[in-house]
Amino acid sequence: MVELTEFAAERVKALAASDPEAKVLRLAIEGGGCSGFQYAIGFDTGSEEGDVEVDTHGVRVVIDPISLPYLQGSRIDFKDGLMGAGFSFENPNVQSTCGCNSSFQAKPEIEGPYSPKPGGCG
Repeated sequence: MVELTEFAAERVKALAASDPEAKVLRLAIEGGGCSGFQYAIGFDTGSEEGDVEVDTHGVRVVIDPISLPYLQGSRIDFKDGLMGAGFSFENPNVQSTCGCNSSFQAKPEIEGPYSPKPGGCG
C-alpha cells in the first residue's frame, strides 16, 4: 500500500498535535507541474466514501480512489537538511520527475483515470 517512515510519522504527529481538526493525513495527486502530476499532502477531518485508509506507525493515512493507482507502493519520508526540509516520496509508479523535482510523470502502465502528459519537462 503506502507507508510513512517512522521519522515521517513522528513529524506528522507533531504537526497534527497543534491542529484539533487534523484527524487523518490525506495523500493525493493532482494535475500540475511541468511533468503532469504533483503530490498533495495535508490534514483532513476524516475519510470520505471510497477512500482507502491505512495505519502506518500510528498515523491514519487516507487516499482517494483516483490517486491510489499513482501512489500505490510509495514510501514517504521527511528530510530535514540544510537545503530545506519537507516530505519526500519514493514512488515506484514514477517514470520521470521534473528538473525541480516537484512534479512527476507516471509510468504508462499505471492504470488510472489520467494518462501521463506526453513529453514531460522536455
